[in-house]
Amino acid sequence: MFQFLYRIISAQKLNYQLVRFSFFILALCFLNIDNTYGQDPWKALEQRQSTLGLESGVSTYTTPDLQLQLVKASQTVGSLKPNTNKQFDFTPGDRLKIRSSDGMYQLGDIDLRLKSVGNADWKNYSTATKRGAVIPIQNSNKTILAAADLAATLPADIPLNIQRYWEVADGHLVLLFKLKNKSNKIVEIGSLGIPMIFNNIMQGKSLEETHAENVFYDPYIGMDAGYLQVTRLNGHGPALVVVPFGKTPFEAYNPLNNDPTPRGIDFEGFYEWMVCSKAYAENEWKNAEPWNTPTSVKINPGKTISYGVKFLLADSIKGIEHELAKNKRPVAVGIPGYVLPQDVNAKLFLNYSQAVKSVQVEPEGALNVTTTLSAESKWKTYNVKGVTWGRARLTIIYADGLRQTINYKVIKPETELVRDFGHFLTTKQWYENKSDVFGRDQSVITYDYEKKQQITQDNRAWIAGLSDEAGAGSWLGAMMKEFVQPDKAEVDKLERFVDHTLWGNIQHSKGDQKYGVKKSVFYYQPDSLPKGTYSDSIRWKTWSAWSHKDANDVGRSYNYPHVASAHWVMYRLARYHTGLVSGQTWQWYLDNAYQTTMAMITKAPYYVQFGQMEGDIFFKILIDLKAEGWDDKADLLEKAMKIRADHWRTLMYPFGSEMPWDSTGQEEVYLWSEYFGYLDKAQITIDAILGYMPTIPNWGYNGSARRYWDFLYGGKLQRIERQLHHYGSGINAIPILSEYRNKPNDLYLLRVGYGGVMGSIANITQDGFGSAAFHSYPSALKIDGLSGDYGPNFFGYALNTATYITHDKELGWLAFGGNLIVKPDAINVEITTAAKSRIYIAPAGLWLTLDAGTFKSVSFNPKTGKVNVLLNVADQYTPVAYLHIQHPISGGNRISPYKLVGSSKVERGAYVIKLGDKPLAVDIINRNKL
Repeated sequence: MFQFLYRIISAQKLNYQLVRFSFFILALCFLNIDNTYGQDPWKALEQRQSTLGLESGVSTYTTPDLQLQLVKASQTVGSLKPNTNKQFDFTPGDRLKIRSSDGMYQLGDIDLRLKSVGNADWKNYSTATKRGAVIPIQNSNKTILAAADLAATLPADIPLNIQRYWEVADGHLVLLFKLKNKSNKIVEIGSLGIPMIFNNIMQGKSLEETHAENVFYDPYIGMDAGYLQVTRLNGHGPALVVVPFGKTPFEAYNPLNNDPTPRGIDFEGFYEWMVCSKAYAENEWKNAEPWNTPTSVKINPGKTISYGVKFLLADSIKGIEHELAKNKRPVAVGIPGYVLPQDVNAKLFLNYSQAVKSVQVEPEGALNVTTTLSAESKWKTYNVKGVTWGRARLTIIYADGLRQTINYKVIKPETELVRDFGHFLTTKQWYENKSDVFGRDQSVITYDYEKKQQITQDNRAWIAGLSDEAGAGSWLGAMMKEFVQPDKAEVDKLERFVDHTLWGNIQHSKGDQKYGVKKSVFYYQPDSLPKGTYSDSIRWKTWSAWSHKDANDVGRSYNYPHVASAHWVMYRLARYHTGLVSGQTWQWYLDNAYQTTMAMITKAPYYVQFGQMEGDIFFKILIDLKAEGWDDKADLLEKAMKIRADHWRTLMYPFGSEMPWDSTGQEEVYLWSEYFGYLDKAQITIDAILGYMPTIPNWGYNGSARRYWDFLYGGKLQRIERQLHHYGSGINAIPILSEYRNKPNDLYLLRVGYGGVMGSIANITQDGFGSAAFHSYPSALKIDGLSGDYGPNFFGYALNTATYITHDKELGWLAFGGNLIVKPDAINVEITTAAKSRIYIAPAGLWLTLDAGTFKSVSFNPKTGKVNVLLNVADQYTPVAYLHIQHPISGGNRISPYKLVGSSKVERGAYVIKLGDKPLAVDIINRNKL
């Protein structure tokens, strides 16, 4: 690490004092890390009495897929390993001893809330609360591995007798519970949860260890068709898939926050698969809108019901749906996903052996669903159109009674949504206050949507300080909106922001710290500011209420991409449009973008060893430096980035950050690894992203990259919680879709990446407010109240939004970001994205992008390869279009076999096409097919 820092510093020819300062900063960071890990929260657990009965030993069983180890006394899981890799454990077996006291959930436990008819209140029961050795049940059935009566580990007053069976059915491991009503009254089960305890505990591990040993798991909360996928952090197989056994619907997904295992940035917590959830819906969840209708189950005296789950093993993450289909489980594929703009004609493909009996939409009329022809007989195909804004649930009931639910989010057409987003940012969040002592006048500031007010004070200094992700997020989002959809009035305001507030306040404009970016312009220093500056209602005695000195620190590299992005957007608006920018020249903005990038290297050297969120901006700046002929600066920037990429190449998993594990650095690590030809590292990065970014038939989880601690730093409701479509969605979609353009036959990549793109705008409200993220806990299931760090999410959308046209041998012709019509001689697509500036035609490997101007539609002839694009009319600020024609392949770009028909001037690598007052048709042909 020291060697890496030295190479960067040496390459920049810095003076000796700065070298010493940089190493001092590095040493401090090491001290901070050591102090953090010295306060081990697990120490308290060592003092707790072990009650699981580990002293009685374990029993080992081998099934066709898995090796199961059960603790003899409890018959709960000690380990669960795939037969193909018995060094790997899906469960936290390495912490079994320290997690063996009362209250700690194990795989094999059960949670219940019950009441007898006539009683008003629910009562809680759990096999984990107070451990007792279970009573083994003797049996001669060879398919049953172990069975037990659980009475000894449950309270004596429970009205049910519960037996648990570990068995093999159809070659797969099964966990089965049999519940018998032993009372003389009807018993209502208000909730029944099966804890899903898998090894997502990363505390105290290196990145190499976490990628080798840990898993993440994501739910498809789809009732009888639901499942849980358990995927390794390295993205490799096998993947565990937990599915219902018998009638065991996946109704809700509940966090087990009463488990004393210490939660934090290195452990998200455990969850339980809930079969029924009415008792929670009446209490903790009463103010939330659940994914599924909460239910309960009544058992008559003497009657028995059974619930269970089966454990399948897929050979890879991409093979999960194949494994489901092979085991006769329903498979749903939504195209382009489950976030539906109202002007998009979506499709839903269902693969299940049974006929569809009925389809129900809730709220009624929110979706328009009609059947259509299938390209392949095993798929049932539906056209789906979003009608009413908001969440919508589709319920499919099959002939055998199986009930499947799919949750959609209907949003405005992207053009309208993005327009409203920009308007909200530059009106509701536009801050003007010439007397502001922190110099924030003329800026886009953090917003509290629940209070409908701007945030000018917060004990997390950055929130009100226009820097860090949660403070810069709002103005970054506003900047990126103009890149997607320029608006003159909004651009004028943002010019003032750059000239008045960013340059010279957020970013130093002179002196030794020139181009350095502050951690925050807001700070807590009551002894140096007028009385009454700070609110008495805020608790200021906390580490996050930075002093003036701490706020002025320029050593956090993650702040620099935000500022570089602002300068770069202004450069693009000034360079490719006429009269849109009236202040500084395009040269000034591009130079500032470059200088900000290099200042990150020299003034914030420690965290430069990690990939940065929004790190793609540095590549964009590099490409534009080259296009402008600024070769000296381009060369310096490229050399600095290669030093970083060379360092990442030496690491097995170069995805570190300020946190022990993170999902932010992968974006930039992939970019430079791919750019410099380190394809092995690029592939490792893609695999890792797929390990935490699923495709699931639920808008909240589909394409939602794993994030679970940033509500603490950028949210209003502050807690450790799986965040749905936090900025991980937007930024991780960038490398996934880049990889897809290199490998256009991999539809899985497109589905995941596009899910992230659409997820990044799913949490924008009807009036244009962009929330930090969506709360996944069933007690909330709503957007967070703060704008927080939403900006990086929209950055991902802005750089990545595109129309994709592809053909799948089973699903037929598909469009993502457009409405597709198949004609005898062509595939026609009307563009529906907000930017309307990028089109990828997968069968041709053709990547069309515009620096200015917009696409209206595209037509592709699969036989001749001919492409016709229709460009929208000119406007006051965009008289010409700048069109790039590229042909991505794995490992880089090559000269495209496609060319523009007719003559056209080329500037900065783009065809210059004069626009008129009518849409302009442009033909593109394949030289190889002439």
